[in-house]
Amino acid sequence: MHPFTFIQASDPPAAIRVHAAGKGSAYLGGGTNLVDLMKMNIETPARVIDINGLPLGNIEQLPNGRVRIGALVRNSDLAWHPVIMRLYPVLSQALLSGASPQLRNMATVGGNLLQRTRCPYFYDTSFACNKRTPGSGCSAIKGYNRSHAVLGGSDQCIATHPSDMCVAMAALDATILVEGPNGPRNIPFPDFHLLPGDTPHRETALAPGDLITAVELPDIPFAGRSHYLKMRDRASYEFALASAAVALDIRDGVIQAARVALGGVATKPWRSAGAEKVLTGAANNQQTYEAAAAAALAQAKTYQYNAFKPELAKRTLIRALATTGGML
Repeated sequence: MHPFTFIQASDPPAAIRVHAAGKGSAYLGGGTNLVDLMKMNIETPARVIDINGLPLGNIEQLPNGRVRIGALVRNSDLAWHPVIMRLYPVLSQALLSGASPQLRNMATVGGNLLQRTRCPYFYDTSFACNKRTPGSGCSAIKGYNRSHAVLGGSDQCIATHPSDMCVAMAALDATILVEGPNGPRNIPFPDFHLLPGDTPHRETALAPGDLITAVELPDIPFAGRSHYLKMRDRASYEFALASAAVALDIRDGVIQAARVALGGVATKPWRSAGAEKVLTGAANNQQTYEAAAAAALAQAKTYQYNAFKPELAKRTLIRALATTGGML
């Protein structure tokens, strides 16, 4: 681990000022991902700014029906919060399917938004990785790519986004609240995580010094009818091979509105407009679910070892829809 200066921030403006004072700064919340990256010399910040003392740990219902979640809310606290469990069960289920209880007790919402891929070539500095070292190449494309993305990749990177929480938030159309050197701004969830394209090292829309302060969930009356399903190699403490977050508004046997997002198969949390289009206005039945799943994976591109992923993702989405739609 490289030497670094450790600074405790007294308030958000102070944290932003320190971060913007020079290159090589990193915010430290729960640290469950950052500390590992620092130990492996993948991230080598010159300054680590401890933000755990900032007043960003509340969950509140707003007068407009939205729910605001502070960036320092711990994953366990969010998963078991009665408002989240009642209004957004898909988010609670996603959080509880991730990591372990010990890590969920430490991990924060803001940190979860920013966690980096678990691609083994990214973590092993003896291999080329455009995400870690731009221009060096992507070892995964011709390597052992069983866990890699079939949606949203490029010839520069096919690493999957690892978060469960973010898949649920993509389905819920969350908004990320940010403060930075140029003032506050709101980032719609679809715009927050970037596709790799030619710049896989740029993973989010954050600018230097930007500090995530909160996430807001919209008032979605039918989000109470939602579900998160995760398929993985073992029952716990494992990243998704495929996952699905869905919410359905069903009246008189017809799907009036739908939210669909996929995880484990894409380079970012993957909201599927194609699946939602198929579902909206269609009968709530198996045939509709299958058509939606086919639309969601229509653009999938597979590699040598992950050709099973599109079919796994389809089946995962179909089962999540059937569970949500009351067909199981």
